[in-house]
Amino acid sequence: MENDLKQWSDRLRLETCLCLIHAKGGHIGGSMSIVETLAVLYGKQLRVDPQRPHWDERDWFILSKGHSGPAYFAALALRGFFDLKVLQTLNADDTILPSHPDSLKTPGVDCTTGSLGQGISQAVGVALALKHQHKPNRVYCIVGDGECNEGQVWEAFQSMVANHLDNLIVFIDNNKGQNDGATKTIHLELNFEPLMMGLGFYTQVVNGNDVVAIDKAIDQAKQRVNQPSVIILNTTKGQGLPFVEAMASNHHIAIDEDIKTKILNALGAKEPA
Repeated sequence: MENDLKQWSDRLRLETCLCLIHAKGGHIGGSMSIVETLAVLYGKQLRVDPQRPHWDERDWFILSKGHSGPAYFAALALRGFFDLKVLQTLNADDTILPSHPDSLKTPGVDCTTGSLGQGISQAVGVALALKHQHKPNRVYCIVGDGECNEGQVWEAFQSMVANHLDNLIVFIDNNKGQNDGATKTIHLELNFEPLMMGLGFYTQVVNGNDVVAIDKAIDQAKQRVNQPSVIILNTTKGQGLPFVEAMASNHHIAIDEDIKTKILNALGAKEPA
């Protein structure tokens, strides 16, 4: 399984990059930092049926940091929700893959996100509804560390604890960067572990580029009863592409021929025909 998940993450990183290359740019930094987590979710953990995107017994996934949609779309394509060729239409006219996830356009997208802070709030609402209906479905949500500047995020976290939402697992992508630069220069670089523990979460901290560690953390979180779980992912913005990791500003970049060549070289890939 370890090799399978590693292969999943490698393929997911490649398809995400090819998608961004074809679009000539996009939100590469935050897309790369969640590749391994998406690989574990869509490669193993999520109970979904690509032939029935709205299957009543499915697990829900909500990408609160919606600007990382390219990685999400690539995961959906690899899981079989739509053809991989569709990834080449990112941000194009009449595409089903807009800049941010849209549940009315993209098969497999459960909630429209993009306005930061609102995805986690939707996740809480879905998890609470499932609880009231006595359904076993689980909800998974990825939140960005920069997104945690939003007060709405902390209201949602408090609601999770107050309502004992053990069917909701939150991931905080602690890549230490956001739109305007390093998180510590914009606001506060939060120490999430004591904060989340203090709120009452079952809290785990893992290396966000380790698919095995992420997988094990999810398994442990699923064992909790009457307590919500958070998995803090220590990641790097641009993860897996060293030259992007080293960029001072890599939240959103334009991809010219030089950058394209560097990306493909970093991944050991050839330009697609």
